[in-house]
Amino acid sequence: MKIKKKILKNGLRVVLSPMKDNPSVTVLVMVEAGSKYEEKTKNGISHFLEHMCFKGTNKRPSALHITKELDGIGAHYNAFTGQEYTGYYAKAHTKHLDKILDVVSDMYVDPLFPEKEIEKEKGVIIEEINMYKDIPQRHIGDIFMELMYGDQPAGWNIAGTEEIIKSINRKDFVDYRNKHYVASATTVVVAGNFEEKTIIKKIENSFAKILSTKKYKKVAVKESQSSPVIKIEHKETDQTHLILGVRTFDLFDKRLPQLKVLNAVFGGGMSSRLFQKLRDEMGVGYYVHSSIDAYTDHGYLAVDTGVDNDRVKEVVSAIVNELKRFTNELVPAEELAKAKEYMVSGLLLGIETSDSVAEYCAGQEVLKKEVLKPEELAKKIKAVTAEDIKKLAKQLFVDKNLNLAVLGKFKDDKDFKDILKF
Repeated sequence: MKIKKKILKNGLRVVLSPMKDNPSVTVLVMVEAGSKYEEKTKNGISHFLEHMCFKGTNKRPSALHITKELDGIGAHYNAFTGQEYTGYYAKAHTKHLDKILDVVSDMYVDPLFPEKEIEKEKGVIIEEINMYKDIPQRHIGDIFMELMYGDQPAGWNIAGTEEIIKSINRKDFVDYRNKHYVASATTVVVAGNFEEKTIIKKIENSFAKILSTKKYKKVAVKESQSSPVIKIEHKETDQTHLILGVRTFDLFDKRLPQLKVLNAVFGGGMSSRLFQKLRDEMGVGYYVHSSIDAYTDHGYLAVDTGVDNDRVKEVVSAIVNELKRFTNELVPAEELAKAKEYMVSGLLLGIETSDSVAEYCAGQEVLKKEVLKPEELAKKIKAVTAEDIKKLAKQLFVDKNLNLAVLGKFKDDKDFKDILKF
């Protein structure tokens, strides 16, 4: 993978990844602005703003002008909001590069925020919030984050609440955007088949109007836990959905490659320990996932699954015991090698398309201010030893780091206190 980076005079960061044999090109703009940059009274505005950028610009005065233009060239386009970033992208045949660059930059730099559209979109956002609440596999994630981080930005719902969404007005969007959608906090990625000699000039012209004012920072996450914590949300469901997780560390920690390999052994693929234990041996759940999330100032490893109401305690005990194995045993050489190959191959398979390469580059640049090539990441993965994993497990898998979120028929956390321990 070829990666070239340039910082323009106004502070805008540009990352280029040319893919000469690829028929497509992707333009992705990502900004350091997400739910962790919000105030409590404006929780959800990052995500709401993302929606509103599609509602018209001076050049394209309505949502239909934007979508019709992109649909007319067969483009794939969307946007997304997380805790620490918001992204806007379009992907099309390489001959349409100028068009998608113009549309995406126009949405980002010159949104109108029509008041009528704001009022209409409130209904859309509220229904999105309600939709996620009706999807247990999705809603359990919100419960888990609230459990882990409480009443601070990391614990708030990215989409906000119905009450707050109803209260947001046009001035709120303008104020928030002026604080965060600035050149120094913005990264433009172009990946795919494009002319390298002219692309920088095109980007400079497209983003000539971007704000170059001061960027407002986010509030640092505060973590404090001295014993296992449980949060239960009662709901009449046919199965119980749960997330069991442990606190880890941020994405700058040198142990991150070790944690990634540990997670691959634990829950990477259908031959992983977690899948084999819960699906093939116990037959207790259909979906079983293990994942790690590393942010700029916090992180965690979590297992999420949905199981029979009568076997929940059995499942929680099984997950805890599988984690505890890492503290007592060295991962066998063959299993470790399999996990590493799973990760490296997955890394390479995950960057075959221009949009996946763009997201790969943008995520690293926005959060870490650097982009490591796949071979550099692979080298770090291959260097992890069984001893590294065991040592890390002993540091992380202790009772005070345990957190359990439950969504289902249970009402009392006493049902789990006796089993939530290593």
